[in-house]
Amino acid sequence: NDVDKMKALVQSCIGTKFSSRWNDTLVDMALKAVLTVSRAIPMPVGSDSYSQKMEVDIKRYAKVEKIPGGEISDCTVLSGVMFNKDVTHSKMRRRIENPRILLLDSPLEYKKGESQTNVEITDEEDWNTLLKMEEEYVENMCMEIIAFKPDIVITEKGVSDLAQHYFHKANITAFRRLRKTDNNRVARATGATIVSRTDEIREEDIGTGCGLFEMRKIGEEYFAFFEECKDPKACTIILRGGSKDVLNEIERNLSDAMQVVRNVVFDPRLLPGGGATEMAVSVGLRKAGLKLDGIQQGPFLAVGEAMEVIPRTLSQNCGVSVIRTVTQLRAKHAAAYEEAEKTGGEDAFPKCNWGIDGTTGKLVDMEEFGIWEPFSVKIQTIKTAVESACMILRIDDIVSGSKKRGH
Repeated sequence: NDVDKMKALVQSCIGTKFSSRWNDTLVDMALKAVLTVSRAIPMPVGSDSYSQKMEVDIKRYAKVEKIPGGEISDCTVLSGVMFNKDVTHSKMRRRIENPRILLLDSPLEYKKGESQTNVEITDEEDWNTLLKMEEEYVENMCMEIIAFKPDIVITEKGVSDLAQHYFHKANITAFRRLRKTDNNRVARATGATIVSRTDEIREEDIGTGCGLFEMRKIGEEYFAFFEECKDPKACTIILRGGSKDVLNEIERNLSDAMQVVRNVVFDPRLLPGGGATEMAVSVGLRKAGLKLDGIQQGPFLAVGEAMEVIPRTLSQNCGVSVIRTVTQLRAKHAAAYEEAEKTGGEDAFPKCNWGIDGTTGKLVDMEEFGIWEPFSVKIQTIKTAVESACMILRIDDIVSGSKKRGH
């Protein structure tokens, strides 16, 4: 819930990317989008707050709409959703406050037969009867919908001209052939339920969570905006930029920022960056290894040495003396361990957040410097490294698939 800490965390992730000039805007957008989409998973009765799991489905419920034109500063996260569709009839309402929204995934037109059917008509009146039956079928569907007095009807299938006529008469705005994914987002943002048959509609299926519906023209195309939603659990991120390449790059940077926020929402624990965590683990493993006898020390000391690769690489990148910098950092962490053991016994946890400044190569306190990394990312990195090492060690020989010449 600490917005400043979250901003500092995301800044350290995207600070060196293409979009660094608009970092403040992108960080705010990533935070708003992820916190909008996230929701708590119901837990069993009696569970403590620390075991609370969160569902954060960015891919499904945070849609990125890239619209060429405008400036990057025009990018925004809607408190609702938007899709690229125009109303089916030109005279339907294009702005509605507090609309009642009905979502369907059934066609509002006459059903065609599965297989080819031939009908022989002997009387002229029979042809009119057939047409009338089709019209009555569509009319009945429309009347079942109109009975619930929705302001907006959205279907994933087609809407016939006759259905458009009835909706226009009833002052209802209709959209047709909306993608399933967009329909799911509208359902989650407005509180509506997608209905499969018109005769199964109930009052609870109508979505009333949207504060404002409006059609807007951006560039050459019309977009439907559903905004000011009450507690929307889905959102649309609008990206504006001069060209498609710029938009694609900003989308990638924003995606990175959202993944960082998502990781922290899943597991809200942070660790200091700048090689501080790796050096602390390295020193801890060395201390633990020295308490063992014989060959059992080997793995502890080897992994401890391997963990120092991060601070070593950081100091190499800065162009400072690698041996001197890593030795100083190791000494600081070792001193913190010894002090913790003196004051709190052998099981005491040392608090040392010193790491390497990636620009100057000096040793700095990461808590004051403000560089943090998600706990879940660090754990996954160590797991992957150990698994990769195990996999390489299992390879006892390499068989080449290429043939030698002359054979």
